Amino acid sequence: MAEPPKVFKEAVPKAAPGNHNSIAAQYARAKAAKESEDERKVGGILAGFGLGGESEGRRAGAKKESKGAFERLNEVKEQRFRVEWGWVVGFWVWLLCIHATGLYFFTKGFLLTRLVLEEKSSCTNPPITLNTQFQGAGTPEAGCWHPKTFDKAVVIIVDALRYDFTVLFENSTNNPSQAFHNALPFLYETAEKQPRNAFLLPFIADPPTTTLQRLKGLTTGTLPTFVDAGSNFAGTAIEEDNLLMQLKDAGRRIVHLGDDTWTALFPGYFEEGISRAYDSLNVWDLHTVDNGVTEHIMPLLSKEKRGEWDVMIAHFLGVDHAGHRYGPNHPAMTAKLEQMNVVLREVAEALDEETLLVVMGDHGMDGKGDHGGESDDEVEAALWMYSKRDVFGRTKSDYRTPPATAKERPVNQIDLVPTLALLLGLPIPFNNLGRPIEEAFAGVKGNAWENLAAVARMTAAGIKRYQAAYYVARGVDESTVDGSPKALWARAEATLGAGKRQNWKDGYTTFLAFQEETLRICRSLWARFDVPCMILGIGILAGGVLALMLYANGNSNDGDAVDDPELDRAELQLELENFAKGNATALEDETTTRLLFRGALMGSLLGVALCPAIWVMNQSENVLDFGLAVGSISGLLGVWYQDMRRRMSFANPLPTTIWGWLAVIFTVSQSIGFASNSYTIWEDSILLFFVATFGVASTFSSLRLENAADRALGIYHSVAFIVLGWAASFSKLCREEQMPYCRSTYYASATSSTSAPWQVIIPFIVAAVLPAIVKSFYTGSRSYEGLAPAWISWAFRFGLVFSAIFWTLDAADDGEWFPNFPSGLLKNIRVPIAQTVFALALVAGSIVFGYAPPCISISTTATPTPGSQITNSSGARVTILGFANAHGTRYLLLVTNILLCVLMVQKPMGAGAVSLMAWQILTLLEILDLLSLTSSPIGPIVLALLGSFHFFKTGHQATLASIQWESAFVPLHTIRYPWSPVLVALNSFGAQILAASAVPLLVLWKQKPRKKGLLRSVVTALSWHVTYYAIVCLATTMWAGHLRRHLMLYRIFSPKFMTAALVLVVVDVIGICVALVGVRFNGLSVGEVFGWA
Repeated sequence: MAEPPKVFKEAVPKAAPGNHNSIAAQYARAKAAKESEDERKVGGILAGFGLGGESEGRRAGAKKESKGAFERLNEVKEQRFRVEWGWVVGFWVWLLCIHATGLYFFTKGFLLTRLVLEEKSSCTNPPITLNTQFQGAGTPEAGCWHPKTFDKAVVIIVDALRYDFTVLFENSTNNPSQAFHNALPFLYETAEKQPRNAFLLPFIADPPTTTLQRLKGLTTGTLPTFVDAGSNFAGTAIEEDNLLMQLKDAGRRIVHLGDDTWTALFPGYFEEGISRAYDSLNVWDLHTVDNGVTEHIMPLLSKEKRGEWDVMIAHFLGVDHAGHRYGPNHPAMTAKLEQMNVVLREVAEALDEETLLVVMGDHGMDGKGDHGGESDDEVEAALWMYSKRDVFGRTKSDYRTPPATAKERPVNQIDLVPTLALLLGLPIPFNNLGRPIEEAFAGVKGNAWENLAAVARMTAAGIKRYQAAYYVARGVDESTVDGSPKALWARAEATLGAGKRQNWKDGYTTFLAFQEETLRICRSLWARFDVPCMILGIGILAGGVLALMLYANGNSNDGDAVDDPELDRAELQLELENFAKGNATALEDETTTRLLFRGALMGSLLGVALCPAIWVMNQSENVLDFGLAVGSISGLLGVWYQDMRRRMSFANPLPTTIWGWLAVIFTVSQSIGFASNSYTIWEDSILLFFVATFGVASTFSSLRLENAADRALGIYHSVAFIVLGWAASFSKLCREEQMPYCRSTYYASATSSTSAPWQVIIPFIVAAVLPAIVKSFYTGSRSYEGLAPAWISWAFRFGLVFSAIFWTLDAADDGEWFPNFPSGLLKNIRVPIAQTVFALALVAGSIVFGYAPPCISISTTATPTPGSQITNSSGARVTILGFANAHGTRYLLLVTNILLCVLMVQKPMGAGAVSLMAWQILTLLEILDLLSLTSSPIGPIVLALLGSFHFFKTGHQATLASIQWESAFVPLHTIRYPWSPVLVALNSFGAQILAASAVPLLVLWKQKPRKKGLLRSVVTALSWHVTYYAIVCLATTMWAGHLRRHLMLYRIFSPKFMTAALVLVVVDVIGICVALVGVRFNGLSVGEVFGWA
């Protein structure tokens, strides 16, 4: 706690070195140097604090009284700060709930889940009478709805097996081969040479192309919805009718080997003791799962073990992980495909004639090895079926050779469900929408039209039954659905009634048309959006934006306060006199938070209290959802009501300065632009234009500064701001829609997910240069004092060096620089390195920031020192280096901790881009200070633009495929919740996290200790910063809802909406947990040393 100046006639206490709390003692020593003159001047100052100077005794008594009043006033101010901060945090937590509620309701209406029917197919109850009777019909032993072809089945899933991985490729100069070409020839060669025993076809997945959703489609025959993609990491058991359920009901024993996603979807289905599940999300590990499956699959195929199972499911993950880690065009992919070639050949040789072998990919992968979206490379998987018996056929002779590309003769993945069910003599699952695969039922001569018509008719009848049940469950009148396929069904039935061979072929074709039309109708039926729910979500988000803007406007400053020491002294004297008289009117709330938050609480409580009565009258919604909606809306109304009460009149809401208009233009123009798919695709280039525009505007504005030194600094920082943005733009990851007008530089190549060797140098350059850059901004305000030298030059640099070593070891592991090293050695070395960096930044860094004093240095000098705080006009002086930036330089320590965490999870190019962003943030602070824009919305908006811009520069796009899942394993050996998702979020949104953490710096930079209204200014800056993201999120929800029938909805608009929603929630959380908490610790530390304003 700062103390008032003291004068000592006899013993003068000496300050303890480094003890910032001894400022008063040093001040007293300096004042006592000139006894007569200094005593008179200090006495005058003390008199200004209410201390008399008539006599020694009276002065001593008054001094004691004043000291107590001063300290008590400081205690009251500190307590007011703590209470005010608590109200601020409460308001922001409420605002986070509003944003989450709005997103919940919009998502609930926009990304609908499919209605799951409880009905189940039965072996004895086919959807239609059989065309021909056979012995044992209606029993699993002979076949439920169709004669059984196989007793057993081995189903092998090679995760991410893209179709072009399996076809032969002719290398040429104009079209050179890639690493994945001709590495898995067994499937193609077998299908070509033994067409009666095998066939190979393109296997088209329905997006989203994530493993869990594909497994649902492969076992139920239904189409997943886009919202299911989020459950890829926390799968819930499939309860609707599916192949595995039918197998269990028929008494078949199922063995599972590999990806543990199966055990999450089908708990209790697999034989204990011989099934083996492995972790599926460790994309760094290419071999554990594959080696484990290989180790157990061959013994189970031996004659001694064949009697222990009926169906075996083996799920290999190495190809998928090689794609995620390296990309498809990498020697690691060649090695994995060659391994699969050997394994599949051995499995095929070990089969007997009663066992069907199915090999398939659940999805493909894009050019970098990622998946999740709906590009051609992501949906084009491969399907291969094999039997040692002559079973399969082709209806045309030119179908003998497998398709050269995935565009020829593709089959849908849901077609596997009826195909497997009929071949194994099982009922087709009730919810199936697929059709039988032609090659499996065409006969060895390819002319078994009666059989094809029978299986097509049985499958179509099941689809017809499901469709009718779905209409009833949804309350939809089938006659109101456009394009009803009833006529197709009637035509097909009439055609088969003649019983001629030609009619069988025509009937088969007509039943296929019926299935295709029904599938189209079901797609459109499931794409029905809950528009009222979407509008409710948009309305809540819009209300949140309005509340944020009212909050920001209510706490904005009219202008910078006058910096006059004499005026400050007079205000302090008046404040002390009022306080001594018991008049504390000056200690009113610093912000409008208490008023608005009370309105939010009262409105929400009132809404919740009235909710049951309103719901009883309505009863159209779930009571919890209804209460959530009413509570949110009434809370927003409470905020608006309180703000209107506070404002006696509404001022002009439009900006009054060019900078305010620039902030509006940046935000609004971008929000409107998201209605265009081309704008969304090229968002990174447009953000670079906005960033450069601000730099140009600040350059011209700097030319108008009167002081030559300030003018030169303004121009320098503005130009540096522009150049740094252009330098960062060289790091880019192109999305598919940008090709061929974009060239990826983030990885070694467009078909790689690893860094180029030269890129490993970047983290070392960052470790050498970035601490020096940060230091230069400290020294500019003479603040490189206190803990700053030790933390910036040593601890921060130490963490950066360790991060550079980590990514060097990662590159060495990826590139196999040391082939003689044991497998996993480099991983075991670098994981503790990453853990050390996080411990340094989060544990040691948090302790240092929490307890460190301001970055200042105190000394007594005989002459004035420029840039210091001088407490007397003559004689000996107390010099406090760093006084003019005590708040900003201390808070910057917290930002460096966050920066170190973000850099740790970024690949080399990303680390370079984030480092340039940190430099841009520091130049932005200087620009705002020189142009007196610290209270303008332009600072927080430009900071948000930087966060959004560098999101793209760190190797990300608004697509699922650009998520860098391997970041979950930077400091970990395996998946650990909740840390792995947090690490992925830190990697994906690191730029926005850094920007949100730096928001208080816009206000605190170059502010003296006893500056009034700092919390209010920080709250205002944070409000404008979050407003940008809230408006962008609101705009993307509106456009996604409006363009819900657009062809590019699920490729462009929906991923952009999800990205904007996640960013808004992340920024809200960081604003509360980092920015506001950091401001609290910062304010308490500075206030303890210098007192409170």
